[in-house]
Amino acid sequence: MRGIILAGGSGTRLRPLTSVQSKQLLPVYDKPMIYYPLSVLMQAGIREILVISGPEHVETYRTLLGDGSRLGIRIEYTVQDAPRGIAEALVLGAPFTDGEDICLVLGDNIFYGHRLPDMLREETERVDGCTLFGYPVSDPERYGVATVDDDGTIVTLEEKPAQPASNLAVTGLYMYEAEAVERAARLTPSARGELEITDLNLTYVREGRARLVNLGRGSAWFDTGTHDSLLEAAMFVQVLEKRQGIRISCVEEVAYRMGYVGKEQLTLLGKELSASSSYGRYVMELAGTS
Repeated sequence: MRGIILAGGSGTRLRPLTSVQSKQLLPVYDKPMIYYPLSVLMQAGIREILVISGPEHVETYRTLLGDGSRLGIRIEYTVQDAPRGIAEALVLGAPFTDGEDICLVLGDNIFYGHRLPDMLREETERVDGCTLFGYPVSDPERYGVATVDDDGTIVTLEEKPAQPASNLAVTGLYMYEAEAVERAARLTPSARGELEITDLNLTYVREGRARLVNLGRGSAWFDTGTHDSLLEAAMFVQVLEKRQGIRISCVEEVAYRMGYVGKEQLTLLGKELSASSSYGRYVMELAGTS
C-alpha cells in the first residue's frame, strides 16, 4: 500500500494565517500540521508517500521533508494547480501509486489513539473496495455521515445532511484498492467543479464493498480547518504531551519505533533539530535511553 497526503486547498477559513502560508504547514503546538498525517501513514507501515500541494507551496514541503530518506521512507511530490476535489488526489497520484492499494489522508486531519497504529496496520491488510474511518460527533450535519450494519458495512452515506441518520462522521482518512484510481477518473465534477470523495465512496457503498471502522472511544480526531479547531487540537496535544511526557506524531520517533531508522540515525536527527529545542532534546533523549 502506498500513501497520499493531500495538502492543497487555499485555507480560506483560516485567513489571514493562510494568506501567505499553506494551511498544512501551520503549527499545531510543537510541530507542523503535516507531521500528524505523515505519522499516521508511517504508523500504518506505509513507507512510500506522495505529498500533493499547490504550485506555490510544494517546494516548501520539499524543503521541510526532503525525499524522506532521513526517516527511512520515500517521499515524492506533485502539484494540484487548483482545488478540484479530494478524489482528484487519486488521479494525480496514479503514476506514483502504480497499481498498488492506496491510503489517502487529508493534510489537516489529526488522529490520536493508543491502538491506532495496530488498527491501521490491520486495516491495510484487509481492504476490499474501500475502508473509511468514522468518528462520533455532536454536529454530524457538518460532515459526511454514514450508517452501518452489524458487520461495519456502510448502508448509507450522505454529505452534510440536514437531518443526519447517525452521528458517525466520515474522517479524512481513506483506504482503497487500486481500482479506485480509475473510478475517480470517471467521476463527473460536482456543481462546484470538484471530484467529490463522497461520490467515489458511494460507488463502493452501492456494491456493498465499503466498510467503516469506528475510531470511537479511546481515540481523538480533529479537522483543523477553522481557527477554533486549530486551537483545540493544539491544546489537546499540549496537555497530553505535558502530562504524559511524550510527543504525539513525532515523525522521528515513529521512524525509530517502526524500525525505519536505527539509534544512530535517530541521534543524528535529534542533533539536526538542535538541543536548544525541546523537541530536539526529546529525540536525542529517546536515542540515548531507548
